[in-house]
Amino acid sequence: MEAQLMSRIGLALLGSVALYACAAAPGTATRPNPPVFQGSVEGPARPWTHQDFDSPDDRVTFALFSDLTGGEREGVFDQAVQQLNLLRPELVLNVGDLIEGETTDTAVLDQQWDHFDARAGQIDAPVFRVGGNHDLSHPVSWETWERRYGPRHYHFVYRGLLFLVLDTEDNTPERQLEIERVREDSMVRIREEGWGVFDQTPYSQLEDRISGHIGQQQANDMVAAIEAHPDVRWTFVLMHKPAWKRPGEENFARIEAALDGRGYTVFNGHEHFYELNRRHGRDYIQLGTTGGFQPDHPMAIDHVTLVTVVGDDVEIANLALSGIFDRAGGVTGVSGSE
Repeated sequence: MEAQLMSRIGLALLGSVALYACAAAPGTATRPNPPVFQGSVEGPARPWTHQDFDSPDDRVTFALFSDLTGGEREGVFDQAVQQLNLLRPELVLNVGDLIEGETTDTAVLDQQWDHFDARAGQIDAPVFRVGGNHDLSHPVSWETWERRYGPRHYHFVYRGLLFLVLDTEDNTPERQLEIERVREDSMVRIREEGWGVFDQTPYSQLEDRISGHIGQQQANDMVAAIEAHPDVRWTFVLMHKPAWKRPGEENFARIEAALDGRGYTVFNGHEHFYELNRRHGRDYIQLGTTGGFQPDHPMAIDHVTLVTVVGDDVEIANLALSGIFDRAGGVTGVSGSE
């Protein structure tokens, strides 16, 4: 993915150089830039409100999708893929739980990732992966992720925006195996009696299930990234579980302290319903689903999120998949014939 992104950047730079060379070549005719706007109406009376067009040079638009797991509903994410291409964001992120996972069979994990990658690869913009508990449920799945995609937490800067991608399954291997043991024991009862007994299982009350964990080294890396980029326009923090909800949590608190005094927005998933919270004067937004299991909640909605940044102003639009349709009137995002 990174190589593909660098290739696109390289082609764009090559194109820019070629255009410059053509423009600078002696004896070569140049075409003047046309005015941005030309109206046919003269005089003070005009049939439009004003000419202050909302077209800043520093606009950045990116999109997010959310949980696919817990029993993915067929066709929903494929619909989102096509609709994201209609929206044409510059890049696409998510909040994890991209595959069902929760197996130690590497062949099955690779099949699941191959399936996700094939679908995500149909999105025109680059897609940046975020790991959730289904993706990173076991040390074996950690190894699979690292073999295929590299680090489980990372950061990058795009057009003056800093993105921090966190891993909320950042436990010791021993602790992760214990979490999996509790989960599997609880799942035995759920399979026998149904999801109605979930709240009665030990796994439902396990703090690691609710808020996850951020390790000390990960916090060190994120604080260093924040300190290395003091002049970014805005910072976006992406994670699966809401790490700040863990009682006595210290490592994510260090990341928040490093972010103090700058503009930032946090996105998480995991609970499969949309919710906005304010913390430290900032938006902490829990996304819903893009095909995953939906609980009985009024904000359990399949949606994508479109974020637009102009200067240091951030606008966030949540678009229900059922509300996006193409020029042919179809909600699937399949373009109509010419």
